[in-house]
Amino acid sequence: MSHWPPNVTPLPPRRPEWIKVRPLTAEAAQLRQLLDAQRLHTVCEEARCPNRNECWRGGTATFLILGEVCTRACRFCAVRHGRPEPLDGAEPERVVAAARLMGLRHVVVTSVDRDDLPDGGAGVFAAVIRRLRAELPECTVEVLVPDFRGRVAALEEVIAARPHVLGHNIETVPRLFRALMPQSRYHWSQTVLVAAKERAAHILTKSGLMVGLGETAEEVVATLTDLRAWGVDIVTVGQYLPPSRQHWPLARYYTPEEFQTLRAFARDELKFGWVECAPLVRSSYRAAMAVEALRGGGR
Repeated sequence: MSHWPPNVTPLPPRRPEWIKVRPLTAEAAQLRQLLDAQRLHTVCEEARCPNRNECWRGGTATFLILGEVCTRACRFCAVRHGRPEPLDGAEPERVVAAARLMGLRHVVVTSVDRDDLPDGGAGVFAAVIRRLRAELPECTVEVLVPDFRGRVAALEEVIAARPHVLGHNIETVPRLFRALMPQSRYHWSQTVLVAAKERAAHILTKSGLMVGLGETAEEVVATLTDLRAWGVDIVTVGQYLPPSRQHWPLARYYTPEEFQTLRAFARDELKFGWVECAPLVRSSYRAAMAVEALRGGGR
C-alpha cells in the first residue's frame, strides 16, 4: 500500500465524472410517498444517499427510528440535531407495515443518536427487530446502531432480539474522530463492535468508513486493520460528500482506481468477509447481497 494514494492535487471546480448522483426514478418517488403516508423516515432520504434508486429497487431500505432529530452534532452529517421529540410507541408497527408494503427482503434499521434516553434507544431497536422477525420471517434484519456511549448493557438488549447483522460505523480515522464527532469517542465504537462479536459470534458485524476528509493513506490502512482485529465481517468505504458549505470541508476526491486498491487490500490482505469500496458506496449499499453471501442464503 506504500504507493497509495498519489500526491494530493487541488479539488477540481466540479465533481469528477465518477461522482454522479441520479435523480429519483418514478418508482422510487412512489415508495417515498408510501413512507410519507406511514410517517416513517429513512436514512436514505435524511442523509441524501445517492443509491436510493438501486437499493429500493433491489428490495432494501434503511429505516431511521427514534425520531428525526439527533442529540449529537457531527460535522459531516445532514440529519437535523437538537432536542428530540418523545418516543413514538407505534414506530415498530409502522416499520413492519412499510417493509411489507415495499416488498423488502432485507431491512436495515438505524437511528439518530438519543443520548437523552437511559438506554440510548436500545429498547426500541430490540422491539423493531422482534416485530420484523415475527411478522416477516423471510426478511433478514440488519441494525446500524449508535455507540451507546460504550454501554454494553444497551448493546446486549439489541443482540438479544437476534438481528442477522449488527453494524456500527466508525466513520473516520482516530486523528479526525473528535473534530468530526465532538460527542463521540473512538473507544466507544471499539467497545460496541468487539462486544457484539464476543457476545454473539453468529451475528455478522459491520462497519463503514468515509474517505476524503483529510486522512492519510496510512491512517485508512490502520483503521481498516483495527476493524478487522475487532472481528468485523463486512466493511464499506465510500467518498465523503459534504451535504452543504456549513459541513466539514472536502479534502479531496479519491479516484476509482484508489478505491479498487483499497478494496483489494481489505479483501485480500485483511480478509474481510465482504467489502464494498467505491466512490458512491454508503453503509447499506448491497447489504442484502452481503448477508446472502456470508450466511449462505440461510435465515
